[in-house]
Amino acid sequence: MTNSANTIVQRYNPESLAKPVGSYSHVTKISRDAEMYVFSGQIGIDQNNVIPDDFNQQVTHTMDNIVHILASQNLTPDHVVKVNIWATQEIDWDHFYEIWNRVFGPTPPSMTVAYITALGLPELKIELDVWAAG
Repeated sequence: MTNSANTIVQRYNPESLAKPVGSYSHVTKISRDAEMYVFSGQIGIDQNNVIPDDFNQQVTHTMDNIVHILASQNLTPDHVVKVNIWATQEIDWDHFYEIWNRVFGPTPPSMTVAYITALGLPELKIELDVWAAG
């Protein structure tokens, strides 16, 4: 399975491996002609510089911020190569995947998830580290 809309970033799930246990691709291939983009970790801050207490609101704001930062470089979620997810509490996967799938569609990027004790600010509960190619 690949994402045919983007020839720079191709995503695969080899049939020789078990299916992903979540909504991600096992393999992401980047064209040799691509420019790499590395973004600072995106957090759940809103447009008014407010970080909500609610974990799911932070998830929603974080994903919105990813879409906006990609657009600032004329990129779309199809250009995302890898997302590292850092969370200080258990992720509500139903909510997370609702937003994730809306943003990334049927061929999401490669993903790593880690639960950690703290992030850069005490009120942060989740941060997503995004790499893209375009």
